[in-house]
Amino acid sequence: MFRRAPSPARALASRPVRRSRCRRLARRLVAVALATTPFTGPFLASSAAAHAAAGAGLPADLVLRHGQIYTVDAARSWAESIAVAGDRIVFVGSDREVAGFIGPQTRVVELGGRFVLPGFHDRHAHPLSGGVELTQCDLNASENRDEVLARLRACVARLGDRPWLVGGGWDLTLFPGGVADRRDLDAILPDRPALLASADGHSSWVNSKALELAGVTAATPDPEGGRIERDAAGAPIGTLRESAADLVDHLLPETTAAESLAGLRLAVAKAQGFGIVAMTEANADPEMIATYDSLDRAGELGLRVVVSQGLDSDEGTDGMPALVAQRSAAHAPHVRVTAVKLFADGVIEGGTAALLAPYIGGRTGHGIPNWSADALEKVIVALDRERFQIHIHAIGDRAIRDALDGLEAARAANGVRDARPLLAHIQLFAPEDIPRFRELGVVADFQPLWAYADAYIRDLTEPFLGPERSRWLYPIASMARTGAVLAAGSDWSVSSMNPLEAIEVAITRCDPELNVCDKPWIPEERVDLATMLAAYTIGGAYAGFEERDSGSLETGKLADLVVLDRNLFAIPPGEISNVKVLLTLFEGRPVFGSIDLLQEKAAGKGGL
Repeated sequence: MFRRAPSPARALASRPVRRSRCRRLARRLVAVALATTPFTGPFLASSAAAHAAAGAGLPADLVLRHGQIYTVDAARSWAESIAVAGDRIVFVGSDREVAGFIGPQTRVVELGGRFVLPGFHDRHAHPLSGGVELTQCDLNASENRDEVLARLRACVARLGDRPWLVGGGWDLTLFPGGVADRRDLDAILPDRPALLASADGHSSWVNSKALELAGVTAATPDPEGGRIERDAAGAPIGTLRESAADLVDHLLPETTAAESLAGLRLAVAKAQGFGIVAMTEANADPEMIATYDSLDRAGELGLRVVVSQGLDSDEGTDGMPALVAQRSAAHAPHVRVTAVKLFADGVIEGGTAALLAPYIGGRTGHGIPNWSADALEKVIVALDRERFQIHIHAIGDRAIRDALDGLEAARAANGVRDARPLLAHIQLFAPEDIPRFRELGVVADFQPLWAYADAYIRDLTEPFLGPERSRWLYPIASMARTGAVLAAGSDWSVSSMNPLEAIEVAITRCDPELNVCDKPWIPEERVDLATMLAAYTIGGAYAGFEERDSGSLETGKLADLVVLDRNLFAIPPGEISNVKVLLTLFEGRPVFGSIDLLQEKAAGKGGL
């Protein structure tokens, strides 16, 4: 089994790359919920408040009524109707009360009992690079090595006169030891270079021509923070781990601004189709930020984006003036350049995640931390002093601890403020570090789709950790019980962008392909539906400093909402991933789906 990843590579998503690599790739690709029961009161708005607003002569532009509306407000209220004027919600409550907001020009949608909830917030993704990757050689979801090779042959047939074959998504579990061989690529494309990122984004598969152009030979040493996989004679096999990919990928052709814009459009459309209204771009450079600004100024972005600028360990605090300057520049209305992304380590499946105790099962060492603990602390303190939101990739238990230690040092040095630092991925914990998230005000940004026993877990993770440590992989329930703020992200294009798939896995700890699961993985870490809906809505809004405007359906907030074809509380958890998005509203306007298909009725022409 593999992670359900719809796009070609995790390369930009998770690899702890140097910032120069990020630039090259950009150019190349350029409160835990308590309520769990379906529709029961209380309603959000009082009758007095509703009639006061209606009496002010302010009919709504849009009314959705006769629905099952889960508001995710503080009381986890349910409602039947919601009214929107402009980009804001003006009423949430009963069908009877909403009549006061219906005027001659109001569009009235009969929901017919359909399920409505706030729009989703994806707090760790790579929309721009992932969108461009959709146009490349996509090896994702290949079920075996033969299928990978067949798809490569098809990509080569379409290559035309392009000088490189670029793409990815190959699954490490389909190759012995997670090592892909250059000779397989040579047999398909002997005369032009190829680079294909693995599905987990921490390895690259290259052919002999690419190695030749890069001058990588048996005499080439492993770069700092990376590893060249070699045969018995020391010659490169064709798999490059982590920063070793930099030896080749700086040669890749650049992507034009037009190609970057086209890719971002594809990603935005995909997000809107999944009900997503806000995202965090988890590793951006100036060229990527310019693409977001351009699309938003053209009126085509259709979601809000928090941009995390990448800061590499090679630059450290020397790179901060450029980050501050970029934050201070004028940006489009839906683009906020307020965060900085740090990579603390790599991934367990590649042996590069930073661990407190050594790997076992034939691997050696503690992984590859991207920063020393002292250097990480220094840069965190400096970033916090500049009032950046700090966004850290941390997978191994050592990486998580080093990140938390750095954030604790920042509070001691700079004072406590509403900083909302965010740790993403957070796969393997020392259990004593779990309560520190709440204590330090750190947002726990899990990628819940990864929390089941797929081949990455069975074959490339648990055997190298052992059962005692493996118990603390993705401890979502343990984190929720501490009262820490939970958010969620897809890490797309690493894995599926669909929040409903991730929500299902967090509840079942099972493969989302299964409608019934009788053997959940680490069942004590299962959470309930309300907890995960909060993580993807109000928790995500909090992580993006948007909770006053989004994340719940309340009067005065932006009209960010999604209509689903079924009530998630009324179906078995194993069916959640099959639920369809019918309509996505972003700031009051439909960006996915059709209001007409939701039985639009004009006020005064029946249906009142």
